[in-house]
Amino acid sequence: MENGQEFFAKRKMKKVLEIAPYKYLPYYSGGQKSIALYLQYLGAETNLSVISVAGNDDSLQKSYRYLPLLKGPSSRYADFSLVSKIISLIRSENFDKVVWEHPYFAWLAWLVKKKTGVTTILHTHNIEYQRFRSTGKLWWPVLEKYEKWFLRFADRVFFKTIEDRDFAISRWKIEKEKCVIVPFGVEIKEYPSDKEQCRIKIHQHHKLDEKEKIFLFNGALNYKPNADAVNDIVNKINPLLLAKAAFPYKIIICGKGLPGEFNELKEYADRNIIYAGFVEDILTYFKGADLFLNPVQSGGGIKTKMVESIGFGTTVVATKTGAAGIDVNACGKKLVIVNDNDWDAFLQAINDNAGDHTITPHEYYNTYYWGNIAKNLATTVL
Repeated sequence: MENGQEFFAKRKMKKVLEIAPYKYLPYYSGGQKSIALYLQYLGAETNLSVISVAGNDDSLQKSYRYLPLLKGPSSRYADFSLVSKIISLIRSENFDKVVWEHPYFAWLAWLVKKKTGVTTILHTHNIEYQRFRSTGKLWWPVLEKYEKWFLRFADRVFFKTIEDRDFAISRWKIEKEKCVIVPFGVEIKEYPSDKEQCRIKIHQHHKLDEKEKIFLFNGALNYKPNADAVNDIVNKINPLLLAKAAFPYKIIICGKGLPGEFNELKEYADRNIIYAGFVEDILTYFKGADLFLNPVQSGGGIKTKMVESIGFGTTVVATKTGAAGIDVNACGKKLVIVNDNDWDAFLQAINDNAGDHTITPHEYYNTYYWGNIAKNLATTVL
């Protein structure tokens, strides 16, 4: 609950209505974490109300008003009662802007904009049709037309990556002036001081030799690009490491939803692979690892786990696809990129960088700290 002082301060802020049509609290995936933290920090800078589904745990947020107006997963995108509900809310409360997460409610956003004239913003996290196409969804051509339509009638479009923004401008002729980069951020403001303590904690927890390097992969493992990355780690990268690594090591794989055919990676336990499952204290792993491995080669948008790793001071070795979307100039030496499918080069990058102790540049935190991102949005865009 807000106290009286906070309430009156919020009345002076810009009034923003967000539509986030899915569960994100508590968060488990990088995508859920992205929207949860974006809303948390934006709520501190604006008078924010969020329309979402009833399944979110509203007690986990403190900075905005939560309105559980959306129905379950099978019906929420075809709920025509939302037209009058949202129009009435905008008119009665005089919202300055409406931000729609993802393009799936394009039909509703168009009707609301037509009836109210409210400034309409699309917050896109990928070029969605490309992600659907890369993961084998047959309806991607329909989504392409629908998504393009939303980008064209929106007053502003928030993109996660420069690549997605440039694609929209060059291929779909979206006006450059209405395109804004809103990256996935980190909650840490500066290079962490407890990396060595975290490394010791991981060694003790998994009973590792103190000389063993720790290589980390983390993500929602029921997401096909991440499951494919696990397959490449255990069947392509690790065999090369077993034959040619310049040091002892363990690869720790964290995350929920590992497909059953992997059998919890039990057959790889004697080959330097540890499957840790869902880890409550994942920040300890981000900080304590010697390297984060990101061999992802499909899916769109920025890889959130990579952004967090660099923020927590851990060097990332990534494929070209895996590194898509990040500002390489802000990363300094903390990001090493190799071509997709070049596993010999990936091995060489691991060998060359496993002992890296360079500091994450200050510019990185200027660019990716959530507090800076939200403040910039509130003062210059919203």
